[in-house]
Formats: sequence, C-alpha cells, structure tokens
Amino acid sequence: MKKTISTLVLLLLIAVTTNACATTRKHFKDTTAKASLDTLKYDSLMKKLANGDKSGRWPVKTKEYPLPGAILPFNRIVAFYGNLYSKNMGVLGQYPRKTMLNKLKEEVKNWEKADTATSVVPALHYICVTAQADAGRNGLHNLRMPFSQIDTVISWAKSINAIVFLDIQVGFSTVQTELPLLEKYLKMPNVHFGIDPEFSMKEGSVPGKRIGTFDADDINYVTNYLAKLVKKNDLPPKIFVVHRFTKRMVTNYKDIKLRPEVQVVMDMDGWGGPELKKGTYKYFISEEPVQFTGFKLFYKNDIKNEPHRMLTPKEVLNLKPAPVYIQYQ
Repeated sequence: MKKTISTLVLLLLIAVTTNACATTRKHFKDTTAKASLDTLKYDSLMKKLANGDKSGRWPVKTKEYPLPGAILPFNRIVAFYGNLYSKNMGVLGQYPRKTMLNKLKEEVKNWEKADTATSVVPALHYICVTAQADAGRNGLHNLRMPFSQIDTVISWAKSINAIVFLDIQVGFSTVQTELPLLEKYLKMPNVHFGIDPEFSMKEGSVPGKRIGTFDADDINYVTNYLAKLVKKNDLPPKIFVVHRFTKRMVTNYKDIKLRPEVQVVMDMDGWGGPELKKGTYKYFISEEPVQFTGFKLFYKNDIKNEPHRMLTPKEVLNLKPAPVYIQYQ
C-alpha cells in the first residue's frame, strides 16, 4: 500500500511539474518576444514632422524602418550639451549637478507644453573628446576625457531617466580612430553618439582657425560601426547626431547610407539671432535631407545681437521639417 501511494504521489508530482514548466515556457515566450514597430504610427509621425513641407524632401524616403525600440520619431529629445571641465563649453558643465539637472527638467516641461502630443526624453550630451589649439602629447590637437568623467555623466543621466550622447571633436585624429575607444559605453542601450565636423581638421589647420569637415564616408563608417554593435548586442537603435552650420562641414550628403539600427540626426549648430538661425537651418539642414533634424539653442550666444532673444519652442516647431532633437548649449 505504501508503495502504491508513493507511486501515485510521484506521478502526480511529475504531472504538476510538467504543467508548470509548460506554463513557464509559455509565459517566458510571451514576455520576451520583441515588440514590433508600429509602422503606421511611424509614417504618421514622420509626416507630422514634415510640417506641411511642399518640396518633396520631407519626410525622407527610405526603404527600411528602424528596428523596434527606436526613440525617434515617437519622442522628442531635449539635451544639455557641454563638458565637465569647462563652464564655457555649454550648460552641462556650467552649473553644479543639481542645478543643471533641474534646469534640464524645466526645459523638458517647456517642450512638453509646446507640443503636447509628443513625449520628451531628456539627454546629457557630453563632449568626451575636445579639440585643442595645442598639439598635445599625442600630436592630434585633441584631448580625450578620462572614463571617470563619462561614468559621472552616465550616473547623472540615470538619476533623471535621461539618455547620454558621447560627442567627439577629433582635431587631427579621425572618427575611425576615436570611435572604437568608446565601444564599451556604446554597448549600453542608453548611450548614443555625436560628431562635430567643425573640429575635424583634415587639411591640417589648427582647430578654431578654420571650420573642419566630414564626408559621407566618415558618417557611413560610424553608422556601420554602430549598426554592428546594435546587432551583436541586441540593442535598440542608436541615435547618431552630426552637427552642422555650413555646407562644407558635411560633404556628399546624398551618399549617406541609412540603416535600421541607426537613426541619423543632422543638427543645426549655428548661433545668432532668430532669422539668421532659421536661414542656416533652411539652407544646410532642410535643403540637404538625411533622416531627422536637430536644432541647437545657445543660452548666451543667441542673445548677443538684435533682437537679443532665443527662438521659442513654438517658433522652432514651426520650422519645416520640425526638429525632433533639441540641444541647449
């Protein structure tokens, strides 16, 4: 009798365990399946960003949608730019941490009010390689920030659920040299990338003496590199910001290749009065379309000349196309 009871108990335990495992497998499958991209919403939002553009340039025509998890165009990004060693390179390094983060949160609210239909993601855009007038020990006219500073910025961003951009000013170096040095950070899902052609001195001029340049080949190198990281590490798409305020800063823009793993933002980086900035945006961003657009606002430089004011969020949103990335310096 004891043997019979033990057998029945064993069979019952096996049955229960089998059912539990099947349920667990089913639950695991349901919760880990990748969400699909809402292509109808994506198309609708891209059309909205075009803002009634009649030129046919916007929205940019592409055969591929981004991978699931793409931040753009489902959100607008509002970023604070700068370097922790300098109060003059941007608002990110100008104020103590708490003050700076509170100011960023206030700007996020301003943009949420200006466009109530679009969520806003805060960001810290950190210059982790800075161009230098002096050649320095490496002879490359740039200075690489210590990883401890990058770690600090990432920790600050985490405290307010912000994303991070690592921006490089290569000087006499190249993006092909500098980008791989940041790979351990770019493997993180919340860390993205930016380049500043102004300080890419291909012709050998000292940074600050002339405006530098990147070609489509350089940009394609970055998108290919980031795409491989995304695929290898199963990451959501990376955002790649390219600063620009002259034609020569980005050459052969029509040869820039778009990839599902990377979202490219051409960011209007010029400073000045409202009408000057609108003109720069029109000629060098709007008329040379790549994918998404950005717009930089300078707390100090934009108010130097008449009418001594910055563009308002509403005014920026009236541009064709409407920028989806906003940066404050």
